[in-house]
Amino acid sequence: MSPTAAGLLQVGLLVVLLAVAYKPLGDYMARVFTSTRHLRIERAIYRVVRVDPGSEQHWKTYASAVLGFSAVSVILLYLLQRLQAVLPFNLGRGAVEPGIAFNTAVSFVTNTNWQSYIPEKVMGHTVQMVGLTVQNFLSAAAGLAVAIALIRGFVRARTDRLGNFWVDLTRGTIRILLPISFVFAIVLIALGMIQSLKSGVDVTTVDGQGNRIALAPTASQEVIKELGTNGGGIFNANSAHPFENPNAWTNLITNFLILVIPVALTRTFGQLVGNKKQGYTLLSVMAVLWGAMLAVIWWAEAHPNGPAALLAGGSMEGKEVRFGIAGSALWADSTTGTSTGAVNSMHDSFSGLGGGGVILNMLFGEMTPGGVGTGLYSILVLAIITMFLAGLMVGRTPEYLGKKLGRREVTTAAIAILAMPTVVLIGSGIAIMLPSSASAIANSGLHGWSEVFYAYTSASNNNGSAFAGITVTNGWFQSSLGLCMLLGRFIPILAVLCLAGSLAEQKKVPETAGTLPTTGALFPAMLTGTIVLVAALTFVPALALGPIAEALAA
Repeated sequence: MSPTAAGLLQVGLLVVLLAVAYKPLGDYMARVFTSTRHLRIERAIYRVVRVDPGSEQHWKTYASAVLGFSAVSVILLYLLQRLQAVLPFNLGRGAVEPGIAFNTAVSFVTNTNWQSYIPEKVMGHTVQMVGLTVQNFLSAAAGLAVAIALIRGFVRARTDRLGNFWVDLTRGTIRILLPISFVFAIVLIALGMIQSLKSGVDVTTVDGQGNRIALAPTASQEVIKELGTNGGGIFNANSAHPFENPNAWTNLITNFLILVIPVALTRTFGQLVGNKKQGYTLLSVMAVLWGAMLAVIWWAEAHPNGPAALLAGGSMEGKEVRFGIAGSALWADSTTGTSTGAVNSMHDSFSGLGGGGVILNMLFGEMTPGGVGTGLYSILVLAIITMFLAGLMVGRTPEYLGKKLGRREVTTAAIAILAMPTVVLIGSGIAIMLPSSASAIANSGLHGWSEVFYAYTSASNNNGSAFAGITVTNGWFQSSLGLCMLLGRFIPILAVLCLAGSLAEQKKVPETAGTLPTTGALFPAMLTGTIVLVAALTFVPALALGPIAEALAA
């Protein structure tokens, strides 16, 4: 079988798996967040944390709960790392340095999972399991809760209540993330992924030299790393490491886990708003952009310039032979189209066009299909902007799903989409001007700018992947990237919850002959165009200085 045919087969199998899971998982998640029944374990949790599950919250209270929970999580995770030396299963590793501990705490709580350290040398098993893995669940559940709150804003009328964050967080974790993770962790172990509490194993190399290979409880972290669109690896090579991703089957299944919840949430959205076609509309936009970027990245890596790549029949630098160009391109498209950031190849070694493709995927705003919860609320914000632009063209007040889009709604939507570009461009601009940055960048010229731009794009979009040629261990990068993660995560969340509160307070308006339909071909085309246009107008100058210039110069 040719590499192209094998790659197409992988894509086909992935699409089939997603199609099979789409309806049952989407409908199940809709039932989870509309059920009035609380499980016994949930009631026990509510008693311990003194939460009344029957009470509902104003959007400001809901937002305060999100911020308060995240702030406490950052503090606890920071302290856990700093106290590592006295924890069990520390594997002889001392306290994590303050800068790294701060950056890591912020990173995992914001669902970014940016790693400025070598996991198998810095983190012991207790910090990995009790700290990082727990946040992989909770940060994903928090994003899911915000998305559900926004949906309630569309569904409800004449109320100032959006649900209860603590209930949504608990249900998302216990009823969705934990059961799926448990099942697929067993599947991954059966397929060869390791799960061990040993620190490592001693081996003898072919030349007779002794070496020690690190071991870890990999499968249990790997499954939620992908399912929760987190991305932080338990090994430095991430999903390129044979212990994290041993073969083509684990590569396919973990890729499926990355995409399944963001994709199925469009079905959940359609169910909750009472019109499944609304979910299909959003899914079609996500699928078109995901497929288009896959084609660009795959083609760029399969048709590179340069004598070595031409002799090899494609650009194999930084890629695992067991995955090939197709498996690497498919993974790169999925991990940057969501907020996952896990890598099974080194994006820094991609061609100019291929590297530009993975950057652009993030610059779309992580909505193709985006992270758990974050992808759905991000594309809904762009849908509101699209309807606003359509309203300007026809000269009437825009409406979406029976809710009028006035000044407050459009303003909050604009804040949500402008936060990320602002943070990316300011952070990248300052970093490239600092003299200290020169020593942190492995490449000069065009690719050096691409490395810096990628870092701030990844942090601000809560993605977490990197062009590995940049070293971000100095004080500036640790603090500035940490700040970008916080602003890129919580400014949009606050804007989205304010938007949800405003929508919930309105009454439903009936459709009229002048209402723009949102279930035909026109609206998805307009929404796709708006997403591409916003990214192009904002980032083409920055892309032209790096990936575009690199591609043209090759």
